[in-house]
Amino acid sequence: NILYPDLLMYVKIVELTGSFKTPMGCRSFLQGWEDETGVEVNSGRMNLGVVSVNLPRISLFAKGDMNLFWKIFDEKMALCHDALAYRIERTKEAVPENAPLLYMYGAFGKRLKATDSVDEVFKNGRATISLGYVGVYETCIAFFEPDWEKNPEAHQFAEAVVKRMHDYCQEWAAESGYHYSLYSTPAESLTDTFCHLDQEKFGAVPDITDKQYYTNSFHYDVRKHPTPFEKIAFEETFPKYASGGFIHYCEYPNLKQNPQALEAVWNWAYDHVGYLGTNTCIDKCFKCGFAGEFKSTARGFMCPECGNHDPELCDVVKRTCGYLGNPQQRPMVHGRHVEIISRQKNLTKEMIENVATFAKTKQSDAQRMDRAKV
Repeated sequence: NILYPDLLMYVKIVELTGSFKTPMGCRSFLQGWEDETGVEVNSGRMNLGVVSVNLPRISLFAKGDMNLFWKIFDEKMALCHDALAYRIERTKEAVPENAPLLYMYGAFGKRLKATDSVDEVFKNGRATISLGYVGVYETCIAFFEPDWEKNPEAHQFAEAVVKRMHDYCQEWAAESGYHYSLYSTPAESLTDTFCHLDQEKFGAVPDITDKQYYTNSFHYDVRKHPTPFEKIAFEETFPKYASGGFIHYCEYPNLKQNPQALEAVWNWAYDHVGYLGTNTCIDKCFKCGFAGEFKSTARGFMCPECGNHDPELCDVVKRTCGYLGNPQQRPMVHGRHVEIISRQKNLTKEMIENVATFAKTKQSDAQRMDRAKV
Protein backbone atom coordinates (compact mmCIF):
# COMPACT_ATOMS: atom_id res chain seq x y z
CA ASN A 1 0.00 0.00 0.00
CA ILE A 2 1.17 3.52 -0.80
CA LEU A 3 0.46 6.17 1.83
CA TYR A 4 0.73 9.95 2.16
CA PRO A 5 0.59 10.08 5.96
CA ASP A 6 -0.05 12.97 8.33
CA LEU A 7 0.88 12.59 11.99
CA LEU A 8 -0.64 14.13 15.11
CA MET A 9 1.72 14.14 18.11
CA TYR A 10 -0.52 13.66 21.14
CA VAL A 11 1.61 15.39 23.78
CA LYS A 12 2.37 18.40 21.59
CA ILE A 13 -1.26 18.87 20.51
CA VAL A 14 -2.29 18.95 24.17
CA GLU A 15 0.53 21.38 24.93
CA LEU A 16 -0.40 23.70 22.05
CA THR A 17 -4.20 23.59 22.13
CA GLY A 18 -5.08 22.59 25.69
CA SER A 19 -6.44 19.13 24.90
CA PHE A 20 -6.18 16.48 22.21
CA LYS A 21 -8.31 16.68 19.09
CA THR A 22 -7.98 16.22 15.36
CA PRO A 23 -8.00 19.29 13.11
CA MET A 24 -11.07 20.67 11.38
CA GLY A 25 -10.27 20.59 7.67
CA CYS A 26 -6.57 20.66 6.93
CA ARG A 27 -5.25 22.58 9.95
CA SER A 28 -7.86 24.38 12.05
CA PHE A 29 -7.68 23.44 15.74
CA LEU A 30 -10.20 24.21 18.45
CA GLN A 31 -8.76 25.22 21.79
CA GLY A 32 -9.47 23.29 24.97
CA TRP A 33 -12.86 24.34 26.40
CA GLU A 34 -15.10 23.15 29.24
CA ASP A 35 -18.84 23.66 29.61
CA GLU A 36 -20.60 25.04 32.69
CA THR A 37 -20.35 21.63 34.40
CA GLY A 38 -16.60 21.39 33.90
CA VAL A 39 -16.81 18.76 31.16
CA GLU A 40 -14.39 19.18 28.26
CA VAL A 41 -16.18 19.58 24.93
CA ASN A 42 -14.84 19.27 21.39
CA SER A 43 -17.71 17.67 19.44
CA GLY A 44 -20.30 20.14 18.19
CA ARG A 45 -18.04 23.17 18.44
CA MET A 46 -17.14 25.25 15.40
CA ASN A 47 -15.18 28.09 13.84
CA LEU A 48 -17.10 31.19 12.75
CA GLY A 49 -14.72 32.22 9.98
CA VAL A 50 -11.33 33.68 9.11
CA VAL A 51 -10.04 37.07 8.00
CA SER A 52 -6.47 36.93 6.65
CA VAL A 53 -3.89 39.71 6.58
CA ASN A 54 -1.41 40.20 3.72
CA LEU A 55 1.84 40.62 5.67
CA PRO A 56 4.15 41.11 2.65
CA ARG A 57 2.08 44.10 1.52
CA ILE A 58 2.70 45.80 4.86
CA SER A 59 6.45 45.31 4.49
CA LEU A 60 6.39 46.59 0.90
CA PHE A 61 4.59 49.76 1.99
CA ALA A 62 7.13 50.21 4.81
CA LYS A 63 10.09 50.29 2.35
CA GLY A 64 12.61 49.09 4.92
CA ASP A 65 11.37 51.34 7.73
CA MET A 66 10.70 49.06 10.69
CA ASN A 67 8.81 51.71 12.66
CA LEU A 68 6.53 52.36 9.71
CA PHE A 69 5.98 48.62 9.35
CA TRP A 70 4.67 48.31 12.89
CA LYS A 71 2.49 51.41 12.48
CA ILE A 72 0.83 50.00 9.35
CA PHE A 73 0.67 46.57 10.98
CA ASP A 74 -1.32 47.93 13.92
CA GLU A 75 -3.69 49.72 11.53
CA LYS A 76 -4.32 46.49 9.62
CA MET A 77 -4.93 44.61 12.86
CA ALA A 78 -7.64 47.12 13.75
CA LEU A 79 -9.21 46.59 10.32
CA CYS A 80 -9.10 42.81 10.75
CA HIS A 81 -10.70 43.15 14.17
CA ASP A 82 -13.55 45.18 12.69
CA ALA A 83 -14.11 42.53 10.02
CA LEU A 84 -14.05 39.65 12.51
CA ALA A 85 -16.36 41.42 14.95
CA TYR A 86 -18.77 42.08 12.09
CA ARG A 87 -18.61 38.39 11.18
CA ILE A 88 -19.64 37.43 14.71
CA GLU A 89 -22.56 39.84 14.77
CA ARG A 90 -23.70 38.81 11.29
CA THR A 91 -23.61 35.13 12.23
CA LYS A 92 -25.68 35.82 15.34
CA GLU A 93 -28.47 37.15 13.11
CA ALA A 94 -29.29 33.57 12.09
CA VAL A 95 -32.21 31.81 13.76
CA PRO A 96 -32.29 28.09 14.66
CA GLU A 97 -34.83 27.35 11.91
CA ASN A 98 -32.34 28.55 9.27
CA ALA A 99 -30.36 25.34 9.83
CA PRO A 100 -32.38 22.95 12.02
CA LEU A 101 -29.90 20.09 11.72
CA LEU A 102 -27.15 22.28 13.16
CA TYR A 103 -29.00 24.28 15.78
CA MET A 104 -32.10 22.28 16.73
CA TYR A 105 -31.18 18.61 16.23
CA GLY A 106 -27.82 18.52 17.98
CA ALA A 107 -25.12 18.77 15.30
CA PHE A 108 -23.70 21.79 17.14
CA GLY A 109 -23.90 19.94 20.45
CA LYS A 110 -27.05 21.63 21.75
CA ARG A 111 -30.74 21.39 20.88
CA LEU A 112 -32.01 24.95 20.64
CA LYS A 113 -35.65 25.95 20.48
CA ALA A 114 -36.91 27.96 17.52
CA THR A 115 -37.04 31.05 19.73
CA ASP A 116 -33.51 30.62 21.18
CA SER A 117 -30.55 32.73 20.13
CA VAL A 118 -27.93 30.90 18.08
CA ASP A 119 -25.36 32.72 20.21
CA GLU A 120 -25.90 29.97 22.78
CA VAL A 121 -23.53 27.75 20.80
CA PHE A 122 -21.03 30.55 20.06
CA LYS A 123 -20.50 32.61 23.21
CA ASN A 124 -18.15 32.21 26.18
CA GLY A 125 -15.35 30.85 24.00
CA ARG A 126 -17.32 27.83 22.76
CA ALA A 127 -16.81 28.80 19.11
CA THR A 128 -13.61 30.22 17.69
CA ILE A 129 -13.12 32.99 15.16
CA SER A 130 -9.75 33.37 13.52
CA LEU A 131 -7.23 35.92 12.38
CA GLY A 132 -5.26 34.43 9.49
CA TYR A 133 -1.98 35.50 7.92
CA VAL A 134 0.10 34.85 4.82
CA GLY A 135 3.76 35.40 3.89
CA VAL A 136 6.04 35.60 6.93
CA TYR A 137 8.95 34.57 4.67
CA GLU A 138 8.37 37.40 2.18
CA THR A 139 7.76 39.91 4.98
CA CYS A 140 11.22 39.30 6.40
CA ILE A 141 12.90 39.62 2.99
CA ALA A 142 11.89 43.28 2.91
CA PHE A 143 14.13 43.88 5.95
CA PHE A 144 16.71 41.11 5.66
CA GLU A 145 18.30 38.94 2.97
CA PRO A 146 16.44 36.26 0.93
CA ASP A 147 18.26 33.53 2.91
CA TRP A 148 17.23 34.99 6.25
CA GLU A 149 16.09 31.68 7.75
CA LYS A 150 19.49 31.19 9.43
CA ASN A 151 19.69 34.79 10.62
CA PRO A 152 18.76 34.89 14.34
CA GLU A 153 17.74 38.56 14.18
CA ALA A 154 15.42 37.89 11.25
CA HIS A 155 13.91 34.87 12.97
CA GLN A 156 13.27 36.95 16.08
CA PHE A 157 11.48 39.53 13.93
CA ALA A 158 9.36 36.81 12.30
CA GLU A 159 8.46 35.47 15.72
CA ALA A 160 7.64 38.99 16.95
CA VAL A 161 5.21 39.49 14.06
CA VAL A 162 3.37 36.25 14.76
CA LYS A 163 3.40 36.84 18.52
CA ARG A 164 1.89 40.31 18.12
CA MET A 165 -0.97 38.88 16.07
CA HIS A 166 -1.49 36.32 18.83
CA ASP A 167 -1.48 39.05 21.47
CA TYR A 168 -4.12 40.97 19.55
CA CYS A 169 -6.30 37.85 19.47
CA GLN A 170 -5.94 37.48 23.23
CA GLU A 171 -6.89 41.13 23.71
CA TRP A 172 -9.96 40.90 21.46
CA ALA A 173 -11.09 37.72 23.21
CA ALA A 174 -10.85 39.32 26.65
CA GLU A 175 -12.90 42.30 25.45
CA SER A 176 -15.65 40.31 23.72
CA GLY A 177 -16.04 36.89 25.34
CA TYR A 178 -15.53 35.19 21.97
CA HIS A 179 -12.46 33.06 21.36
CA TYR A 180 -10.22 34.75 18.81
CA SER A 181 -7.46 32.44 17.61
CA LEU A 182 -4.48 32.95 15.31
CA TYR A 183 -4.72 30.72 12.25
CA SER A 184 -1.99 29.89 9.71
CA THR A 185 -4.10 30.43 6.58
CA PRO A 186 -3.89 27.59 4.00
CA ALA A 187 -4.13 30.20 1.22
CA GLU A 188 -5.25 27.75 -1.48
CA SER A 189 -5.90 30.66 -3.85
CA LEU A 190 -4.94 33.59 -1.62
CA THR A 191 -1.27 32.80 -2.26
CA ASP A 192 -1.96 33.81 -5.87
CA THR A 193 -4.42 36.65 -5.20
CA PHE A 194 -2.32 38.56 -2.67
CA CYS A 195 0.86 38.20 -4.72
CA HIS A 196 -0.86 39.19 -7.97
CA LEU A 197 -2.36 42.32 -6.42
CA ASP A 198 0.99 43.30 -4.92
CA GLN A 199 2.81 42.72 -8.20
CA GLU A 200 0.37 45.08 -9.89
CA LYS A 201 1.03 47.74 -7.24
CA PHE A 202 4.75 47.29 -6.48
CA GLY A 203 6.07 45.53 -9.58
CA ALA A 204 8.19 42.37 -9.69
CA VAL A 205 10.07 42.63 -6.38
CA PRO A 206 12.88 40.00 -6.23
CA ASP A 207 12.04 37.01 -4.04
CA ILE A 208 8.75 38.61 -2.98
CA THR A 209 6.30 39.25 -5.83
CA ASP A 210 8.39 37.94 -8.74
CA LYS A 211 7.86 34.33 -7.57
CA GLN A 212 4.13 34.66 -8.43
CA TYR A 213 3.05 33.23 -5.06
CA TYR A 214 3.42 33.94 -1.36
CA THR A 215 4.68 31.36 1.11
CA ASN A 216 2.08 29.92 3.46
CA SER A 217 2.09 31.29 7.00
CA PHE A 218 5.41 30.68 8.82
CA HIS A 219 6.79 28.06 6.44
CA TYR A 220 10.40 27.79 5.28
CA ASP A 221 11.03 28.95 1.70
CA VAL A 222 10.02 25.97 -0.46
CA ARG A 223 12.77 26.69 -3.02
CA LYS A 224 15.50 25.80 -0.53
CA HIS A 225 16.90 22.43 0.61
CA PRO A 226 16.88 22.35 4.42
CA THR A 227 16.92 18.91 5.99
CA PRO A 228 13.65 17.84 7.64
CA PHE A 229 15.29 18.51 11.00
CA GLU A 230 16.34 22.03 9.99
CA LYS A 231 12.93 22.83 8.53
CA ILE A 232 11.04 21.58 11.57
CA ALA A 233 13.44 23.30 13.98
CA PHE A 234 12.94 26.58 12.10
CA GLU A 235 9.14 26.34 12.14
CA GLU A 236 8.48 24.86 15.59
CA THR A 237 8.56 28.27 17.30
CA PHE A 238 5.37 29.54 15.68
CA PRO A 239 2.47 27.16 16.50
CA LYS A 240 2.47 28.15 20.18
CA TYR A 241 1.19 31.52 18.94
CA ALA A 242 -0.83 30.24 15.98
CA SER A 243 -2.51 27.38 17.83
CA GLY A 244 -5.78 28.07 16.02
CA GLY A 245 -4.34 26.46 12.90
CA PHE A 246 -0.97 25.07 11.86
CA ILE A 247 0.77 22.30 9.96
CA HIS A 248 4.35 21.41 9.09
CA TYR A 249 5.35 19.25 6.17
CA CYS A 250 8.52 17.92 4.57
CA GLU A 251 9.15 16.82 0.98
CA TYR A 252 10.67 13.39 0.39
CA PRO A 253 11.93 11.35 -2.55
CA ASN A 254 10.71 7.77 -2.95
CA LEU A 255 11.52 6.10 0.38
CA LYS A 256 10.03 2.71 -0.41
CA GLN A 257 13.42 1.04 -0.10
CA ASN A 258 14.40 2.89 3.07
CA PRO A 259 11.44 3.59 5.37
CA GLN A 260 13.88 3.90 8.30
CA ALA A 261 14.84 7.35 7.04
CA LEU A 262 11.26 8.52 7.28
CA GLU A 263 10.82 6.90 10.68
CA ALA A 264 13.88 8.77 11.95
CA VAL A 265 12.28 12.09 11.01
CA TRP A 266 8.97 11.13 12.61
CA ASN A 267 10.64 10.03 15.83
CA TRP A 268 12.60 13.27 16.08
CA ALA A 269 9.55 15.39 15.21
CA TYR A 270 7.50 13.79 18.00
CA ASP A 271 9.17 16.05 20.58
CA HIS A 272 9.07 19.17 18.42
CA VAL A 273 5.79 19.69 16.52
CA GLY A 274 2.14 18.77 16.85
CA TYR A 275 1.06 18.15 13.28
CA LEU A 276 3.38 16.88 10.55
CA GLY A 277 2.57 16.14 6.93
CA THR A 278 4.61 13.73 4.82
CA ASN A 279 4.87 14.56 1.11
CA THR A 280 6.09 11.62 -0.96
CA CYS A 281 6.06 10.58 -4.62
CA ILE A 282 2.94 8.46 -5.23
CA ASP A 283 1.77 9.54 -8.69
CA LYS A 284 0.56 6.76 -11.02
CA CYS A 285 0.18 6.42 -14.77
CA PHE A 286 -2.54 3.98 -15.81
CA LYS A 287 -1.35 4.09 -19.41
CA CYS A 288 2.22 2.77 -19.06
CA GLY A 289 2.26 1.66 -15.42
CA PHE A 290 4.76 4.25 -14.13
CA ALA A 291 4.67 4.90 -10.38
CA GLY A 292 6.66 7.72 -8.82
CA GLU A 293 6.79 11.47 -9.35
CA PHE A 294 5.18 13.05 -12.41
CA LYS A 295 6.97 15.82 -14.30
CA SER A 296 5.59 19.34 -13.94
CA THR A 297 4.36 21.34 -16.92
CA ALA A 298 3.18 24.94 -17.28
CA ARG A 299 -0.39 23.96 -16.44
CA GLY A 300 -0.19 20.61 -14.67
CA PHE A 301 1.76 17.33 -14.58
CA MET A 302 2.59 14.51 -16.96
CA CYS A 303 4.05 11.01 -16.84
CA PRO A 304 7.85 11.19 -17.30
CA GLU A 305 7.84 7.85 -19.13
CA CYS A 306 5.09 8.17 -21.74
CA GLY A 307 4.00 11.82 -21.49
CA ASN A 308 0.45 10.91 -20.46
CA HIS A 309 -1.43 13.81 -18.88
CA ASP A 310 -5.00 12.60 -19.34
CA PRO A 311 -6.73 13.05 -15.94
CA GLU A 312 -8.78 9.92 -16.64
CA LEU A 313 -5.63 7.82 -17.14
CA CYS A 314 -3.45 8.96 -14.25
CA ASP A 315 -3.57 9.74 -10.55
CA VAL A 316 -1.51 12.73 -9.41
CA VAL A 317 -1.39 13.49 -5.68
CA LYS A 318 0.02 16.77 -4.36
CA ARG A 319 -0.40 18.50 -1.03
CA THR A 320 -2.29 21.62 -2.00
CA CYS A 321 -1.83 23.29 1.38
CA GLY A 322 -2.74 20.97 4.21
CA TYR A 323 -5.11 18.68 2.37
CA LEU A 324 -4.26 16.53 -0.67
CA GLY A 325 -5.46 17.32 -4.17
CA ASN A 326 -5.34 15.93 -7.70
CA PRO A 327 -4.23 18.87 -9.87
CA GLN A 328 -4.85 16.94 -13.08
CA GLN A 329 -8.52 16.53 -12.30
CA ARG A 330 -8.90 19.85 -10.50
CA PRO A 331 -6.16 22.31 -11.56
CA MET A 332 -4.75 24.75 -9.01
CA VAL A 333 -4.69 28.52 -9.44
CA HIS A 334 -1.49 29.65 -11.15
CA GLY A 335 0.33 30.84 -8.03
CA ARG A 336 -0.35 27.64 -6.11
CA HIS A 337 0.81 25.55 -9.07
CA VAL A 338 4.07 27.52 -9.23
CA GLU A 339 4.56 27.06 -5.48
CA ILE A 340 3.99 23.30 -5.70
CA ILE A 341 6.45 22.78 -8.56
CA SER A 342 9.02 24.99 -6.76
CA ARG A 343 9.14 22.69 -3.73
CA GLN A 344 12.50 21.05 -3.15
CA LYS A 345 13.16 17.77 -1.38
CA ASN A 346 14.12 17.98 2.28
CA LEU A 347 15.77 14.57 2.48
CA THR A 348 19.06 14.14 0.64
CA LYS A 349 20.69 10.95 -0.60
CA GLU A 350 23.41 11.32 2.05
CA MET A 351 20.83 11.54 4.82
CA ILE A 352 19.08 8.43 3.60
CA GLU A 353 22.38 6.53 3.50
CA ASN A 354 23.32 7.70 7.00
CA VAL A 355 19.92 7.52 8.62
CA ALA A 356 21.35 5.89 11.73
CA THR A 357 22.94 9.24 12.60
CA PHE A 358 19.50 10.76 13.00
CA ALA A 359 17.70 7.72 14.39
CA LYS A 360 16.01 8.21 17.73
CA THR A 361 13.94 5.98 19.96
CA LYS A 362 12.17 7.56 22.92
CA GLN A 363 15.18 9.16 24.57
CA SER A 364 15.16 12.91 24.98
CA ASP A 365 17.09 15.24 22.68
CA ALA A 366 19.58 15.88 25.47
CA GLN A 367 20.29 12.17 25.87
CA ARG A 368 20.68 11.78 22.13
CA MET A 369 23.14 14.69 21.98
CA ASP A 370 25.15 13.23 24.86
CA ARG A 371 25.40 9.91 23.05
CA ALA A 372 26.60 11.69 19.91
CA LYS A 373 29.52 13.21 21.87
CA VAL A 374 30.79 9.82 23.07
